[in-house]
Amino acid sequence: MGMSVSPPPAIASAGRPHPPWQRDATVIGLVGLAHAASHFSHLLLAPLFPIFMREFGLTFSQVGLLTSLFFLLSGVGQALSGFLVDRVGARPVLFAAIALFMGSALSTALADGYPDLLLAAVLAGLGNAPFHPVDFSILNQRVSPQRLGYAFSAHGLTGNLGWALAPVFLVGITALSHWRVAYWAAVAVYAVVWGLLWWQREHLTTEVVGRAAGATRADDLAFLRLPVVWACFGFFMLSTMTLAVVQTYASPILQAMHGVPLETAALTVTAYMLAGAVGMLAGGFVAVRVPAVDRVVAATLAAGAALLLLAATGWLGGWGSMALLAITGFAVGIGGPSRDLLIKRATPKGATGRVYGLVYSGLDTGFALAPLVFGVLMDHGWYAATLAAGAVTLALAVVAALAVGGRTRLV
Repeated sequence: MGMSVSPPPAIASAGRPHPPWQRDATVIGLVGLAHAASHFSHLLLAPLFPIFMREFGLTFSQVGLLTSLFFLLSGVGQALSGFLVDRVGARPVLFAAIALFMGSALSTALADGYPDLLLAAVLAGLGNAPFHPVDFSILNQRVSPQRLGYAFSAHGLTGNLGWALAPVFLVGITALSHWRVAYWAAVAVYAVVWGLLWWQREHLTTEVVGRAAGATRADDLAFLRLPVVWACFGFFMLSTMTLAVVQTYASPILQAMHGVPLETAALTVTAYMLAGAVGMLAGGFVAVRVPAVDRVVAATLAAGAALLLLAATGWLGGWGSMALLAITGFAVGIGGPSRDLLIKRATPKGATGRVYGLVYSGLDTGFALAPLVFGVLMDHGWYAATLAAGAVTLALAVVAALAVGGRTRLV
């Protein structure tokens, strides 16, 4: 059985009445809240690694394994969970995922040693795995096509806010009380999110996709034969590798190249994420007004690559380089909503969960590969080359975005 990609939203929505804005806004808000909880879980353990090392006598390698385990399970699970979302619907998978986050925070709050932290990483990774198939299945089915650009903008924005909140929340409560109290508070936050989503659960239902008459299990995998799907995967992997450069190495690069103090350099990552959130907010308006979403993505990522290359030269000094990295986050953020519309256009009908699961597993793959690729450059002291290499991966992501756009424009 062949599979075809979905028509662009402007075509698919021709002649449809617009559902009430309040209904779409409710769905967008609920999914955004869930997405923020997912990104919060990415940093559920990392901000307090120094405390765990002191408390339980752990090494850098041991706490690093917690992050690797999280992204390994999240990446593999994300590719597989899309099938589950298509078969049972997004809502039950969403509630199970939030429950796993609660279990992860609880395991940490009660931790007596490294095995409990490993369990916490496993539960958080499994909980994080289905979020993109879940989120985009709900948004694509429940939000009117004319407002999907705004929906994807809010989705990306709330994810960034979840990233920004986790360290402040956990470190702040630890400073005021104790690290175990911080994790009991995280359990409470997840419980409140779960309860709110349950209360509004009628807005989160999705259509269960059954097999067509005569279809076989092999037909469930037909989307894997579409080159456009793998181009989407490559796009996410490459663009995420650049994000990992900024998140992981921006501080030591600024210290080494420009003598920027650690506390000041650390603000660069925060500035990058906040600028990215503002960019995503602006990008929602761009996405609903510019039909050529692949060209929007290509232009914004190309601008980001150019800014990274300029930062790699060191011409503008420490403060100038910090500003360039923040503006890079803004440029890449503008393309976020258009990127998600681009993936929607490449998704075969009835395969939303599976495609988004595979495509977004490229994000986890990028995070997993980045230390292996860029860590070698950092070990050799090639700090400028590390930033330049991040620009190269972003430029390659531009090529992948245009490849996806070229195929979806043929529909």
